[in-house]
Amino acid sequence: MTVLKPILVVLAAGMGSRYGGLKQIDPVGPGGETLLEYSIFDAVRAGFGEVIFVIRRDIEDAFVAGVGAKYAEFDGVSVRYAFQELGDLPDGFDLPAGREKPWGTGHATLAARDLIHGPFAVINADDFYGARAFEMLASQLSAPSDDYAMVGFLLRDTLSAHGSVTRGVCRTDGDFLQKIVEISSIVPDGDGATYPDESGEPCHLSGDATVSMNFWGFPETIVPRLEEGLARFLEQNLDDPEAEYLLPDVVDDLIGDGRARVRVLPGGGPWFGVTYKQDREVVVRSIRELIDEGAYPEHLWA
Repeated sequence: MTVLKPILVVLAAGMGSRYGGLKQIDPVGPGGETLLEYSIFDAVRAGFGEVIFVIRRDIEDAFVAGVGAKYAEFDGVSVRYAFQELGDLPDGFDLPAGREKPWGTGHATLAARDLIHGPFAVINADDFYGARAFEMLASQLSAPSDDYAMVGFLLRDTLSAHGSVTRGVCRTDGDFLQKIVEISSIVPDGDGATYPDESGEPCHLSGDATVSMNFWGFPETIVPRLEEGLARFLEQNLDDPEAEYLLPDVVDDLIGDGRARVRVLPGGGPWFGVTYKQDREVVVRSIRELIDEGAYPEHLWA
């Protein structure tokens, strides 16, 4: 029986509003490598055989020239592109006038639906997940299973010193995810973190809390479920200019309905990312340290 190499879907269509530019193509490595190139490098080493970049039409030329072209002749991985477009909605739904904000990570994943032909992982373009995270998820996706998977990270390792973040805070039962809640405006506080509740009162989170950094593994069968969920989401939120169809919400709903079981793969890391422009210095320094430790070559694609 032929074993398909898992596919990596890279969500790279974000606006980068807090960062102040296209962080997807901002170089952070000594050879001009972008952060997501380290993810691609780790994914190829872990056994992924195909990469699908989900981008916007307006950044296509800059993205292909600055990132995608580097893999054109790379042996062992094929690269394709999908485009997240505001008007890509199910039959019966029209794009509301004035809508400018992307529809969210669930919608972005669906942009690649026609290119997905087997088990696949989903990552953010602006997060560094570490080689072990890709190895764990590649192993999970290479084994026949209907289970979903999520690489879990410790909250304390995913915060920014330069502003608040949004994280999917997880409740687990053994190896499996029971509940995931998107919490926004999280800031560091000692060994943990705090966020405001609906009345503005601070709530505490343990630094040991497991969080999702949008590193998921799915069988191909999730695609029609994402399509069904998007239609239900739009029925309730079509005219809300800020509403987003988010992967963690989709997964949480499927768990609640008993239609999905999500295996949590703990110990992902080291994680770092570039939510804010000031985070870039930390990322560059962290990459340098990993190169000096021998985790990566000086120039990834030399």
